Amino acid sequence: MEVKIGVQYSARELSVESAQTPDEVEKLLAAAYKSPGGLFTLVDEKGRKVVVPVDKIAYVEIADAHDRKVGFGS
Repeated sequence: MEVKIGVQYSARELSVESAQTPDEVEKLLAAAYKSPGGLFTLVDEKGRKVVVPVDKIAYVEIADAHDRKVGFGS
């Protein structure tokens, strides 16, 4: 699944391919907002961690991963 994180004052968003379910990501985000110092941590499909302070998050978009088609006939 793909998770896109918009960061305040940044023109680019973070895009993470994760094996976690949408419900798991939502629970992690809610827990991060409740914790003091709030850090939202995701692990991508290759085992790398992405850590974002929740006070800098503008939005989080959670979507199912889909096959990307290449070419004009797609």
